[in-house]
Amino acid sequence: MDYFRVQQFPTSPHPSQPSVPPTGFPPSQPIPQFPGGSPQHPPTAAPTAAPPHFIPQQPVPSLYAVDPGAISRCLYRNTYVWLRNGEHFWFYPTFVGRNSVSGFRWFGRFWAYYGIDLRRISTFTCF
Repeated sequence: MDYFRVQQFPTSPHPSQPSVPPTGFPPSQPIPQFPGGSPQHPPTAAPTAAPPHFIPQQPVPSLYAVDPGAISRCLYRNTYVWLRNGEHFWFYPTFVGRNSVSGFRWFGRFWAYYGIDLRRISTFTCF
């Protein structure tokens, strides 16, 4: 099952007071970066650049679920993912669990935190 979450900062009810990100750190302080993450605790930093401007050639699709060990080699790397339903997109994985992978999906103009069940992935390739 996919989950999709875009982090938004709440606006302050009073214009004179700055809004505080959900991390609890004031905007003037840097937010600590945590490698990896999970659906409950997503990493705080998306990639700073867009992915490559090409679609790689699709490897031979697998009849089985993607192995967590295989996709873990793509952690913190631009990865192109093809799903069994025909969707395909650039992905930047930051966490691999036994049954899922999470990270940031490219939506054409921005990265958003995203997770994928490994059984839904047909193939992937990373750079």
